[in-house]
Amino acid sequence: MLIKLTGGKVYDPAHNVDGQVRDIYIRDGRIVAPQAEPPDREYDLSGKVVMAGAIDMHTHIGGGKVTIARNLLPEDHRGDPVARTGQKRAGCGHAAPSTLTTGYRYAEMGYTAGFEPAVLPINARQAHMEMADIPLLDVGGYVMLGSDDFFLRLLSSGAEQAVINDYVAWTLHAAQAIGIKVVNPGGISAFKFNQRKLDLDEAHRYYGVTPRQILQSLARAVYELGVPHPLHVHGCNLGVPGNLDTTLNTIAAVDGLPLHLTHIQFHSYGTEGDRKFSSGAARIAEAVNKHRNITVDVGQILFGQTVTASGDTMRQFANAHHAHPNKWVCMDIECDAGCGVVPFKYKDQNFVNALQWCIGLEIFLLVEDPWRIFLTTDHPNGAPFTSYPHLIRLLMDKSFRNDRLASLHPEAVAQSTLGSIDREYSLYEIAIMTRAGAARLLGLADRGHLGPGAAADITVYTEDDDKERMFARPDYVFKDGELVVERGEVVKVVWGNVHTVKPEFDRAAIEARLRPYFDRYQTMKLDNFIIRDWELEGDGRSKILVHPCRGRG
Repeated sequence: MLIKLTGGKVYDPAHNVDGQVRDIYIRDGRIVAPQAEPPDREYDLSGKVVMAGAIDMHTHIGGGKVTIARNLLPEDHRGDPVARTGQKRAGCGHAAPSTLTTGYRYAEMGYTAGFEPAVLPINARQAHMEMADIPLLDVGGYVMLGSDDFFLRLLSSGAEQAVINDYVAWTLHAAQAIGIKVVNPGGISAFKFNQRKLDLDEAHRYYGVTPRQILQSLARAVYELGVPHPLHVHGCNLGVPGNLDTTLNTIAAVDGLPLHLTHIQFHSYGTEGDRKFSSGAARIAEAVNKHRNITVDVGQILFGQTVTASGDTMRQFANAHHAHPNKWVCMDIECDAGCGVVPFKYKDQNFVNALQWCIGLEIFLLVEDPWRIFLTTDHPNGAPFTSYPHLIRLLMDKSFRNDRLASLHPEAVAQSTLGSIDREYSLYEIAIMTRAGAARLLGLADRGHLGPGAAADITVYTEDDDKERMFARPDYVFKDGELVVERGEVVKVVWGNVHTVKPEFDRAAIEARLRPYFDRYQTMKLDNFIIRDWELEGDGRSKILVHPCRGRG
């Protein structure tokens, strides 16, 4: 079947197309070159905006902490039910929506892919089971290392980099992941040895290694294995005033290796002023602009009720007294990692929350290259993903942004430079940040663009001065060539793909080390730890897409 999308204004940064009127042809789920034959179905998109399907490169949508958040907050489900329709099954949840509801709401905003940023290796099977139950969305996961016992034993014993590379590659294969994530490097483990903080050059009480060593070792492993996505780093001292210096030192620590700093807003705080809390956004943006090896996503906070769900047990324990409502959970899995779930309500008249809001937007507007900064709220930690249209309007509309700024806590406004920043994002830059740039960062050669050979993941909007309204309700969304959303409503349910990488490594050598370790210390046998392809593809819904790793000369 040949489908033609006629006369839309196309924004396709991967091919330098900035609002040009073009026709797009779709056959067998792929975009194809212009065809001479008449189409079987044609859509007149005159005056409408056409982009690739959006990609959320950091969103907590599957795994243990998400399940805990759902169980902890029944009021969140009761407060936001989703009725069953002809296409959609009933669901619920605002901050931590159910799997089905997650897929429906992403698709109804024009998103066609989302990546879970904290898959614990031993819990990866459950994370994949949850993600497999999310309709209309391609998925993938970044698997957590850096606080696990086996890695820390390797590092503290002086293991060669080649051995660490093999372990990283083995973990990517075993967990069916697309990238490697570090959460508070070494800090989750250190917390279990009664350390309540761990700065970049502070030694782990038991293993004797520092976060700097952990980051250097894992960043090098990811680079030498050729994994497209750089090491994905949730740094030390999240949310701590003064962590600006830790973040700058982390950028310097990797000696030019590619590094992705996630939810950078939470790591950009100074200690100036009477309240000893200030914005470090300008210095962070200056460092990102200077260091081409660094990419960031923002983790913007937006006001209202949400829930913070993180693998960073150390920091979640420290923040538990802020819980709203007053309940929280911290837990451990296999002594390898853990998580903390703390409900939270961001308030516009709270000085710290208001300044956090400003800091995130300052970073968005001061980082110059839209290919190296990505639109996230660290869902649900800063805000639910359903707030993305509102965030896009804040970035694209200075007047709207300044009106909102004027309504915040006055001391926070006085400390922020946000009101003096004139920059407004363009549609082309939004398409980079939410489509082309995200695909390039993850190594998704056939996503995030509209050229021949790309998957036909396409979103069509009606242009509107109110960008929040525009991005909240697309006219059409196509997933792999199937029309799945029309006028902002799901009209067909399809299932997405699982994106992975499988770098080469010496399996026999690393499993010779791992097997006796598993037999002695783990409750799961090595062969049961590994997720096989048939486990993901066996139900006929998911299809594994393996993306190539890049050779390193």
